[in-house]
Amino acid sequence: MKSKLISITTLIIAGEAIFLLPFIVMRVFKPIIREVFLISDIEIGQAQAFYGITALFSYFFGGFIADRWEARKLLSISLILTSIGGIVMISIPTIGIFKIIYTLWGISTTFLFWAALIKATRQWGNENNQGLSFGLLDGGRGLFAASIAFFGATILSYLFPEDAALVTYEDKKITLQFIFAVITAVVLIIGVFVWFTLPGETINSNKKTLFSFQLVFTLLKKRKIIFHSLMILSAYSAYKLTGVFGIYARDVWSFSLENATYFAVMIQFLRPIIVILIGSVADHFSPSKVMIPCFICILFSSLTIGLGGSETNYFMIYFYLFILIALGTYSLRGLYFALIEEIKAPIQVTGTLVGIISVIGFTPDIFMSLLIGYMLGNDPTVLEYQKLFTLFTLFPLLGVVFAYLFKKTDIIWE
Repeated sequence: MKSKLISITTLIIAGEAIFLLPFIVMRVFKPIIREVFLISDIEIGQAQAFYGITALFSYFFGGFIADRWEARKLLSISLILTSIGGIVMISIPTIGIFKIIYTLWGISTTFLFWAALIKATRQWGNENNQGLSFGLLDGGRGLFAASIAFFGATILSYLFPEDAALVTYEDKKITLQFIFAVITAVVLIIGVFVWFTLPGETINSNKKTLFSFQLVFTLLKKRKIIFHSLMILSAYSAYKLTGVFGIYARDVWSFSLENATYFAVMIQFLRPIIVILIGSVADHFSPSKVMIPCFICILFSSLTIGLGGSETNYFMIYFYLFILIALGTYSLRGLYFALIEEIKAPIQVTGTLVGIISVIGFTPDIFMSLLIGYMLGNDPTVLEYQKLFTLFTLFPLLGVVFAYLFKKTDIIWE
């Protein structure tokens, strides 16, 4: 039991540390990043699109590697490589370098890491508690990310003058550099920690063969796997909407940088609570059944915001609708890969299967941030945000359809 607790704790910490620099920093500190880097939402979207392109290929081949090498080594090396990009970001580089770092992060955070993390989590649990296993993973990741984000938000309060009007560009720059420095150090330390903490595995040397396209094509022929991938694509697209909550508060509600950041952090703290709870519920029903009401929750909330009226008259209603979107998307995150047990895939193909599912499911990394940037433009008003939320109702609607088809489709393993 002690060994299992150490293992899941290590997986939780590593599983979120890898994404602190490319995703959590941007999701929580996007308002100040825009103002320090003098970068627009469109340019941020371009950088994240480059991340998505390199990540796409990395997911594909990384799954094969996860079936043949120890998770301990793969996770540790990925974290250390990712921290190097953070060191560059501390210098507040040019927009060109900013985009290059995101491109390289697409490789370092996925190629050796992602499939190995999912496979290790599946092995940690058993066939009857996959919802809880992945709920613990994503819930723990959420708590860790929210704690780091809260620490960063307090830095804003500590370093900024009490009067927001007195905050200079230099104040913002120094603060952001400090945030990058601390988070980069955390990622690097965790990379070393994983190497010495996560148990080793006995890997059959005969498995270290060339990449098997035959296995990939065999898996792609199974419709249930395709529907699983499309469910994740729909859910992950909806999750991207939570990344605009902080800048929405800044642009529409006219929050200060501090308050906009705290609002984004508050949303982050919902994640660990809801995913663990939903994971436990899913083990009593099935993950695919639980996903349908989660999609409906997002659909209702985003459509209401998109078609809503004057923001100033309905502040609290919109506030709670944002909470509902967060609850729906975080619930789905905890169930992404718990669905693998419903597919009944052999454990020896888990890495390759995760690679295939991730290539399809996480393609929004390529286009979603770019789409959001182009829809919002350089000086977004409530009208641009309403159009954005209206468009995003498409993804949870598709999610309901794919979840239904997933439930109705059988799969046969030969």
